[in-house]
Amino acid sequence: MSESVPTPPTNQKNASKKGNTPLPGSKKPRFNSMLMYLLIGGMFIYLFMFYNANNPIQVQWLDVKENMMPAGDIEKITLITNLNRVEVYVRQDSLYKYKKYFGFREDLPTKSPQFYFVIPSSFDADTKFENVRQQLDGSKKFNIETDERRDYFGRILEWMALPAILLIVWLFMMRRMSGGGMAGGGGGVFNVGRSKAQLFDKDHKNKVTFQDVAGLEEAKVEVMEIVDFLKNPKKYTELGGKIPKGALLVGPPGTGKTLLAKAVAGEADVPFFSLSGSDFVEMFVGVGASRVRDLFRQAKEKAPCIVFIDEIDAVGRARSKNAGYTSNDERENTLNQLLTEMDGFGSNSGVIILAATNRADILDKALMRAGRFDRQIHVDLPELKERLAIFKVHLRGLKIVEGFDFEFMAKQTPGFSGADIANVCNEAALIAARKNKSVIERQDFLDAIDRIVGGLERKSKIITKEEKRTIAYHEAGHATVSWLLEHANPLLKVTIIPRGRALGAAWYLPEERQITTTEQLLDELAATLGGRAAEELVFGRISTGAMNDLEKITKQAYAMVSYFGMSDKIGNLSYYDSSGQNEFGFNRPYSEKTAELLDVEVKRIIDASYDKAKEVLIQYKAQFTQLAELLLEREVIFAEDLENIFGKRKKTSRELELL
Repeated sequence: MSESVPTPPTNQKNASKKGNTPLPGSKKPRFNSMLMYLLIGGMFIYLFMFYNANNPIQVQWLDVKENMMPAGDIEKITLITNLNRVEVYVRQDSLYKYKKYFGFREDLPTKSPQFYFVIPSSFDADTKFENVRQQLDGSKKFNIETDERRDYFGRILEWMALPAILLIVWLFMMRRMSGGGMAGGGGGVFNVGRSKAQLFDKDHKNKVTFQDVAGLEEAKVEVMEIVDFLKNPKKYTELGGKIPKGALLVGPPGTGKTLLAKAVAGEADVPFFSLSGSDFVEMFVGVGASRVRDLFRQAKEKAPCIVFIDEIDAVGRARSKNAGYTSNDERENTLNQLLTEMDGFGSNSGVIILAATNRADILDKALMRAGRFDRQIHVDLPELKERLAIFKVHLRGLKIVEGFDFEFMAKQTPGFSGADIANVCNEAALIAARKNKSVIERQDFLDAIDRIVGGLERKSKIITKEEKRTIAYHEAGHATVSWLLEHANPLLKVTIIPRGRALGAAWYLPEERQITTTEQLLDELAATLGGRAAEELVFGRISTGAMNDLEKITKQAYAMVSYFGMSDKIGNLSYYDSSGQNEFGFNRPYSEKTAELLDVEVKRIIDASYDKAKEVLIQYKAQFTQLAELLLEREVIFAEDLENIFGKRKKTSRELELL
């Protein structure tokens, strides 16, 4: 139901002052906090390098006594009394002799001293230096001086280095945890309470319009009216009408709720704020409520505008259903603030809230009431005509074969959402490219549907002949019963080629109906049990291959008895809780005696469906065996093959109406 469109840029942040909100695509420079960290770090590195660049190199007293002094290379020696340190000044014309002490440095130090050595407290410097000096010739003698020194700058630098490094690391960590820079949007330790909403205006380049949204005609009418109200408010206010405060998009995943919101953003000539429900949730207490306040403050400054909250159930879950949380739960505080901002004492004129969720049953009742969300727009799975329109949208940019039957593809995808159809189109293009085709053909789309529904073919999987025979008769049992029972879903294709985790599969083409009768459910149960019944009749034993079938029919039978009231002994009772209030309850809404009766009725229904499947297989044993052997030979058979064996399938009343 949706076309793949470029997503809005995610690097836009909201400014903190009115009138300073950067618009998408603007070239306004922004301060980057990382530059500040690099500047501070570089400054300290430079100071250390500059401070230590001309420091003297440490040597040993024996090296000075036996090498430097006898050669006459020393010009002066200074004794630093308070540091127990002796500095050595070498003559400039003799420095080249000691180049090895300076490592990889190309230029020799011109400033003195060049060397130093450390002496113990018991070292008699005056006596030892004078003794060596007296042994030298006049030209080789050196001067001896005494000094006392305090290195204040070095001590300050040493004391400041560690706290400065820790401060930089702490600021960097807080910036990373809060999800952004300190300037601009909702990130940074100082801006953690800011809203993370992205702002889109009428000049935004990547626009999606209602023409890009196929199907959803009723939903589009609802949201288009909101857009029209923002464009032409006098048309409604002259009659006394008021703008709706909010609209909630409800529907299964992939049906186009977010795409519909993108279309609203593209069509409306007003600012559009977009964010997810999880953007309010943070590790810090009180941040969610703060972000809600900041979001509505910005929205009021830009009014009239639209605020879109995707997956609102992340913060809108009913307060009584937050199992394991107390009344001080952060999400509840966020929800309370959201309720107040949407319809409280403060004026909220000109701000329309759009939200989307696929779990409307768990939302708080206070959030769902009129005055907050005035409209609930249901976005359901597309029907035949809507799927046809969706296919036409997604096939615009694909190279397909001439004369392609769009309606055929729409019929082959019942129950598919708009996202599923987009995936089918993309997968078909990949399959055609893998086969080096110049255009995409009908078979490529059918292979794409098989790939999505059943998984990738696993022809390399090792299966013995006996296992393959069992699988073939199992799948033939499904096909036979579903073909011969009037209300079962019509078969489309049967295969015994392993796909995904399944060793075999049968594809059906279910009717698109809004209600289901007891007869239809019972026939579907019998068709599902046809595989297990075929194994018992042919081989006299059963296997684990029917596990998925048994799981499916057990759930369906329990639903018939406990939800739909399709049991004479239970009567017209339903134990289904649509409100979800007993979701975390441990008590069943019925007695132990009723529970036993439910189990008995479920077993009776399943046993009756199993016997019905066996009766069909026994009655048409010859045709069933022929079908199984054909499946063993070809590995894949279609509805045409079943029609050749069993004859044309009896039309249901709905199929006759459509004809």
